[in-house]
Amino acid sequence: MNKYIDLFLTFAKIGTFTFGGGYSMLPMIQREIVERKQWTTNEDIINYYAIGQCTPGVIAVNTATFVGSKTAGIPGGIIATLGIITPSIIIIMIIANIINLFLGNAFVEKALSGIRVTVCALMIYSIWGMIKKSIKDILCFFLLTAAVVSTLFFNISPVYISITGIIIGIINCLCRKDKIK
Repeated sequence: MNKYIDLFLTFAKIGTFTFGGGYSMLPMIQREIVERKQWTTNEDIINYYAIGQCTPGVIAVNTATFVGSKTAGIPGGIIATLGIITPSIIIIMIIANIINLFLGNAFVEKALSGIRVTVCALMIYSIWGMIKKSIKDILCFFLLTAAVVSTLFFNISPVYISITGIIIGIINCLCRKDKIK
């Protein structure tokens, strides 16, 4: 039972103290889940983020579900998911009840502006870490470059970019049968 409580509290802590969505949570997830708890590896977290990006739902919730399932099976996945969403539900309910009091307040507007910039910095930090761990060869570098260019300059849907990455990854795997573990 302690494992389930630990899963819930760990993911509740992550859900409580990070703002800005899944990518801004990555540094805290890595610190808590990989370094402190050692429930999984950095490579697994990157894989969970990649899979979570390609599946329906919020990326942080998907990642919590993956980690919880790996750590304690299906009940662990459910408990980790509840842990990461509970703080948001509580905070949103509180804010929803008092938001009208703060709309238009210059102090609140400036605070939110500061939070947005900080969240951008956290996202860049997380993405840079993912890039460093994901670029394993020239093909990976090419895929990264092509994905960035396709998104920024040609407005190609992330769905098509993800599908293309999957197809190229499978073809690369099939062409390099000697390196399959």
